[in-house]
Amino acid sequence: MNNLTAATSLRCALAAAGSLVSMSVAAQTTPTVDFYGSLRTQIEAVSPDNQDRLDSYTSVRDAYSRLGVKIDYPLSAGLALTGHLEIPVDSANLRLRDSYDQGDSARPHGQRVRIGTVGLRGSAGSLAYGQQWMPYYNAIAAPVDMFSSYYSGFATYTVFRVDQAIAYSTPEIGGLTLTAGYAPSSGNKRSTSRIDASRKQLAAVYAFGDTRLAASVDDRGNAGYGRNRLFGLSASHQIGPVYLAAKYETFDTGNLRPGGFSSDGNQAVNLFGSYTAGANTFKLMLARVENYGDNIVHLGIDHRFTDKFKLFAEYYREGETAALTPRRGGLNDFDASISGGHAVAVGIRLDF
Repeated sequence: MNNLTAATSLRCALAAAGSLVSMSVAAQTTPTVDFYGSLRTQIEAVSPDNQDRLDSYTSVRDAYSRLGVKIDYPLSAGLALTGHLEIPVDSANLRLRDSYDQGDSARPHGQRVRIGTVGLRGSAGSLAYGQQWMPYYNAIAAPVDMFSSYYSGFATYTVFRVDQAIAYSTPEIGGLTLTAGYAPSSGNKRSTSRIDASRKQLAAVYAFGDTRLAASVDDRGNAGYGRNRLFGLSASHQIGPVYLAAKYETFDTGNLRPGGFSSDGNQAVNLFGSYTAGANTFKLMLARVENYGDNIVHLGIDHRFTDKFKLFAEYYREGETAALTPRRGGLNDFDASISGGHAVAVGIRLDF
């Protein structure tokens, strides 16, 4: 090969390499956009214990329908910019709002965003800011929040999502993941307890094989009581078609008045089990949540027609009022004098 031919070959090789590098960079910086949605609607028959306060009724209720989009934008080989927006859809009331947090005089439109975050994800972990699922819920309450109806998730003291929150999760190391979260008082005004206080959370999750163990603390600082902390433990295990989970929560607060939601020493204990046979999944949860539902029994069956469409039927019973509301109502209609009761719900879930 003469010098001219060698030089030409070298230039061609460099040009090809440059093209490959350019294509690789372009591929790395191409954002991934994922649109999704879920229609979840139920027909329910509700029978409160205190019918002097609320009559029995049959109605339609939304079971947390939503529309969302996730964006993943690679910045380099090991770092990505992330975004997540999820809008609630109250299919029973035909509103773009959460079927539970429907609003009040201060917020007549209710919760208009379920999730709204921007963040970074890389080899050093993940960081997110905005309205998001909180570390305590993910670690402690999520393992037993497995039902399909509107009544799923009430048997806990924690708040699910908080606005203006910042959360950081470490990479998983030997099965262990640590997560820390913080939300200022301005982002915490619409928490489950409606206490306007900053919120700090720490969670540790250890997973090995089909077993998951977790511990977490939710510290709401002063919150009107001098101190207001919630401690939680959870465990879950998958055995083939059988899933078992349990959680325990207790309050450490300066609220010494008995009977309150966050009274010092209040405890919640949940036992959950499910069994999948073919297209059917059978579910049972027994719980005792002091001063928020008291003794709770939740039964359910899901029948999957496809991976994206299923029919569910559930029975929910609470000894004190936690989830039951007037027809198509929500958080603003909460009335402890209803004194508990039961609900039977049949509904659909269609994911797209």
